[in-house]
Amino acid sequence: MSEEFDNRYENEELNQEEYGRTFSKFLKEDESEKQSLLKPIGAIISVVAVAAIAYAGYAFFSGNGEQITDFFKEHNFLSREHKPKFGENIFNRRQNILVLGVDSNGKDADPFDGTRSDTIVVVSVDPKAKSVNFLSIPRDSKVYIAHGKGVQKINAAHALGGIELAKDTIEETFGIKINNYIVFNTEGVREMVDAIGGLPVYVEKDMRYHDYTAGLHIDLAKGTHMLDGKTAEGFLRFRKDALGDIGRTARQQWFLRALANRLKDPEVIPKIPSALKVVDKYVKSDLSLYQMSQYAAFATSLDMSKIETATLPGAPNKRGYISYWILDPEQCSDVINRMVYGKKHVAAEDEKLPVAGIMYTAGNEDKAEKIKAELEEEGFTVNTSKYRRLPHPQIQGHTNAISRDFLDNLKKTVPEVEDFQFVFDPTKIYCVNSDFTIILSE
Repeated sequence: MSEEFDNRYENEELNQEEYGRTFSKFLKEDESEKQSLLKPIGAIISVVAVAAIAYAGYAFFSGNGEQITDFFKEHNFLSREHKPKFGENIFNRRQNILVLGVDSNGKDADPFDGTRSDTIVVVSVDPKAKSVNFLSIPRDSKVYIAHGKGVQKINAAHALGGIELAKDTIEETFGIKINNYIVFNTEGVREMVDAIGGLPVYVEKDMRYHDYTAGLHIDLAKGTHMLDGKTAEGFLRFRKDALGDIGRTARQQWFLRALANRLKDPEVIPKIPSALKVVDKYVKSDLSLYQMSQYAAFATSLDMSKIETATLPGAPNKRGYISYWILDPEQCSDVINRMVYGKKHVAAEDEKLPVAGIMYTAGNEDKAEKIKAELEEEGFTVNTSKYRRLPHPQIQGHTNAISRDFLDNLKKTVPEVEDFQFVFDPTKIYCVNSDFTIILSE
């Protein structure tokens, strides 16, 4: 299916409108759910700079954080005559926010004009289920750019037409309604991380790369580091590994999770006024400060281990000198239905228990054997494999049978994985014979 789809796409037998229809027909959302997504309903803050604003707004509106309150008053950030009650609920339906991290056009250039998007994430929030999903779109994904801009990598949309063209391209290609947006320039990441006093991140392997032309120097050893702005940029930009941009996308997701935890640290609150000074130059959004404060309040109630992440599946393909990520329509529909439309798996009466996979690195043999025994006691079939190097500790689900309820029960059965991040990956890139995989690494 995907090969036939890509051949038609490559030969441009589909015009833009037909392409959107052909891709979107694989999305199985109900019409009623589709209509509810057409209404603007806000978003959650999950990116460096805007997260700082959100938590600052939370402190301000809730009357906490004297330094932040003074900062807002000094800069007249609040236009309301009276503070709204913080308990007011300003959103009650699933909502999608497009987060773009754009590159630099050089010193003294406009940080948003003509810039390509290195990071593309749709953050989908379901306030009723208290769930947040991060859907990453590989920047090299080959798509029709909206408004007749032709076949290009999706990261070109922002360069050609700014945030509106980027939004329209994603909506027309994937059938995802974008309610709000955040755009941040990656130069601001360095300053923002420094402003909050650094970010603790586990680096899963040695990362060494030097590009003297681009002025990029990455020299990170495996292990936990308190990244400053410069090293954080290197961690996010590193792509010289077997997975290329897909590996980098996974690190971006891990970085955002580390950031969310960091912003909950009370010692960061006094640093937020310094972080806010970076925002005006490097971040733009259509969200008001009050909206951000509400989303920040929502975020403080979240269990970080229940945030789901996924990347649109596909395969690399090179056409001449250009490398594309060719999306797989059927697998993408599975991912989008789960991550954006909240489709739930309905188990059949005779459905068998999913097959479990355990992958582990040296030093985790005992833990792997213990988890295997716990799963087998519950009736699971378990496959185990030892590897020299693996990504961060996580649970990967490969079918929609690995639902939220299933994960909750799994974590009760196997308390060792209670804090593990969940990644939905139908490609089974790490464990082809399992329905879900537990990855045990440092």
